[in-house]
Amino acid sequence: MTDFANAASETKPFGARLVAGLMAGSVLAGMPAVALAQDAEEAQAAQTVEPVVQQDIVRSIAVAGAQRLEPQTILSYIRLRPGEEYTQAVGDQVLKDLYATELFSNVSVTNNAGNVVITVTENPVINRIILEGNARIKNDKIIPEIRLAPRQIFTRSKVRADVARIIELYKRQGRFAATVEPQLVQLSQNRVDIVFEIEEGPKSKIRQINIIGNEAFSDSDLRGEMVTKQSRLWTFFSSNTSYDPDRLAFDQQQLRTFYLTQGYADFRVVSAVAELTPDKEDFIITFVVEEGERYKFGDVSVESELRDFDSEAMTARLPMQSGDWYDAERVEDTVEQMTELAGTFGYAFAEVAPQFTRNPETLTMDVNFVLREADRTYVERIDVNGNTLTQDKVVRREFRVAEGDAFNSLAIRRSEARIKSLGYFQENFEITQVEGSAPDRIVLEANIEEQPTGELQLSAGFSSIQSFILSGSIRQRNFRGRGQTVGLSVNYSRFSKSAQISFSEPYVFDRNISMGADIYHREYDNDFFATDFNRYKQAQTGFTMRAGVPLSEYMSLIGSYTFQYEDVSIGDGFFEDTDGDGVAECLQSRFICEAVGERTVSILGATLNYNSLDSRVRPTRGETISVTGEFAGLGGNVKYLRMRSQMGKWFNLGSGLIFSVNAEGGWIRALSENDTPGFDDVRLTDRFFLGEPQFRGFDIRGVGPRVVRLRYLDDDGDPTTDRVLETIDQFRETKNRAFDDALGGRAYYLARAELEIPLGSGAREMGIRPSLWLDVGSLFAIDRPQLDDFPNSFQSRSGGMPVYFGPLYDADGNPQLDTDGNPVSGSTFDAVDADGNANTPVLDPNGFYREVLFGDSISPRITAGIGINWNSPFGPFRIDLSQTIKKQEGDDTKTISFNVGTQF
Repeated sequence: MTDFANAASETKPFGARLVAGLMAGSVLAGMPAVALAQDAEEAQAAQTVEPVVQQDIVRSIAVAGAQRLEPQTILSYIRLRPGEEYTQAVGDQVLKDLYATELFSNVSVTNNAGNVVITVTENPVINRIILEGNARIKNDKIIPEIRLAPRQIFTRSKVRADVARIIELYKRQGRFAATVEPQLVQLSQNRVDIVFEIEEGPKSKIRQINIIGNEAFSDSDLRGEMVTKQSRLWTFFSSNTSYDPDRLAFDQQQLRTFYLTQGYADFRVVSAVAELTPDKEDFIITFVVEEGERYKFGDVSVESELRDFDSEAMTARLPMQSGDWYDAERVEDTVEQMTELAGTFGYAFAEVAPQFTRNPETLTMDVNFVLREADRTYVERIDVNGNTLTQDKVVRREFRVAEGDAFNSLAIRRSEARIKSLGYFQENFEITQVEGSAPDRIVLEANIEEQPTGELQLSAGFSSIQSFILSGSIRQRNFRGRGQTVGLSVNYSRFSKSAQISFSEPYVFDRNISMGADIYHREYDNDFFATDFNRYKQAQTGFTMRAGVPLSEYMSLIGSYTFQYEDVSIGDGFFEDTDGDGVAECLQSRFICEAVGERTVSILGATLNYNSLDSRVRPTRGETISVTGEFAGLGGNVKYLRMRSQMGKWFNLGSGLIFSVNAEGGWIRALSENDTPGFDDVRLTDRFFLGEPQFRGFDIRGVGPRVVRLRYLDDDGDPTTDRVLETIDQFRETKNRAFDDALGGRAYYLARAELEIPLGSGAREMGIRPSLWLDVGSLFAIDRPQLDDFPNSFQSRSGGMPVYFGPLYDADGNPQLDTDGNPVSGSTFDAVDADGNANTPVLDPNGFYREVLFGDSISPRITAGIGINWNSPFGPFRIDLSQTIKKQEGDDTKTISFNVGTQF
């Protein structure tokens, strides 16, 4: 290098040497920078090289913290095993696997040189579940919705799900403001109680229903077509004021149906939105509708492909005519009627297809009813399914068609009604039709669900006459599954008792002839307040046999024969030999004396029945008429002719409204005459009586002729001989019913009208059926009895002598006593007192009275009220609240009555 430089310096000029020197200096100066750059590149390369990871091999896996679960069980939930490589990702997967089991509230994993330790905290076990704050929905409705249960493992996710279910349950009842807060109560041994604190909140009502787009009909008219109602004061008892999405969808269909019946064929509901107010207490519903144009019927015709039906004749009988406003409901009804008509001719699968042609230019709708060709159908087989107790023949004999007969839709419907009327099966029973082995064959299936036919009824009531009344009956309406009825009834009150055993067979020897028999014993005692005056007892023991034959599908004739022994008695002290001829005279009231004695009664009767009800248990449509005639005198010593009639009609008004009207009446005439003044030819025990339970709003025997003994009172209301007579109201206040005697009547009439009002779904599920009712009736027509008036005059009972019977007093006004110190009674015929001394009886001041006859009037009595039927958990319950609108003086009214029973 030096030699080369020296040579260059020697051969080159100075400038060249200068340039070379500068270049050499630059090179020497750049060498440190190059060295630094090389060091930086080496350092960067060293950083980008991946570090060497030391592999951890799992040597062992241990579990810590387990209480109930075995370690091996916990290890079975994870994928990590000894001998495998342990990484952070593997540890995370272990956590995920264990948390997924929902058995643990906390899990951690540690690795110490291949020794893995899994530490767990187990979820507690549920001890019990407690509901607090729920009043509107009871525990038995909420508990089935809760998936958690005692002895299960607690998890937060399950609690959240149960909270959502409870809230949804409240939403179904319209309580959208309901909140549920779960609380945990820690117990020993890692157990917890779960407490659901429920805040039910108010029921979310429908505050407003808005309708947008309607021009032909007002908002109020359209709201009237909806099931959903706005919450107002007068809709307090309605359940339709709460929000229900299903009900909202139904209301859209209701609006469409309404418009289609008014001719608006293009009507549609654009939207229906329910908005919850911020306070979650009310909903505002908005319907947006498009009405479209209104159409009329154009050409209407029938095109029949069945040979039994003439197209022109059927066209002439169509219910709609060209030019009428279009009505889709009328079209549907016509299709149904034509289908039923075809069914009556044996075409079970006949199809009626209405074809519509819309004419927008003329705004008319042409309708052509096409009756498709079909084969005549025959009943191949009748199957009875679902009966476990009831014999097949009990169901089959109610069918109005037989196997092999031509199909008849009217006969099928009648068969359904007859089977329903048995009362043995479900209310919604229907006969289903199934295709048979050939196109012209059909199978009828009676898929029945048996329900309890045994009845155990207990009734209780309170009467101002009879005090507490108890009655019970046990009846089996499907005895041994043969359709027979066996019953036993017992009634008891302070003044009446009865017992009856009955049996009936609707089909004797499997023939359409019914027979039945009753054996009974009845007792009646009018000793209302344990007084002997005006008291009598009546006892009847006998039997009735009956037989019935059908005259047509809806009419039957029933004959009956009754024989009974009757004994009407009064106390021995009410008979006295008044004229010394050795014959004891009755000293009681005339209307009682005429009935005293023992008799045998032989009655021959006949009843003509007409019944077209769809159900005898709970009818909704149809009518019933009954006329009964009875002749007493075929043997025995009582003779009379008695007629009774009854009719009823039920109307299904739709929407659950059932309206019924019933009327009945009776008349009796004696066939033997009694010429004694004041004695009625018809005995007291043979007359009609009216009141509870037939005539609601009146007490037992509370309507019709009655004799009431009214006292003479002074100005202070005390008994006196003054001629001021107490009023019937004053008499009622004394409750001295011993001197209030119902005489009955020889004729009566009674009419009842009742409207059953449907409630919401909740009330229907509870079996509550309220009703409004009106009763009109009267009881009348007796011969006026002789009446006493003391002291104005003494009644002459015998030989023209005045008679007084009652407590005896001495001249000082002290009551006469017997040897035991008890007051004695007697009459003006008594000559001596109890000690044999001369007796001068003095009348008791309370004995100053006048007997007055009330209520013998044909004028109607009218009552109205509210009745509630409830299928309660302890049996059918009925309560009636009554208001008397019109009555006659002397009638005995009653405001409330009820009865209760059960079924088995």
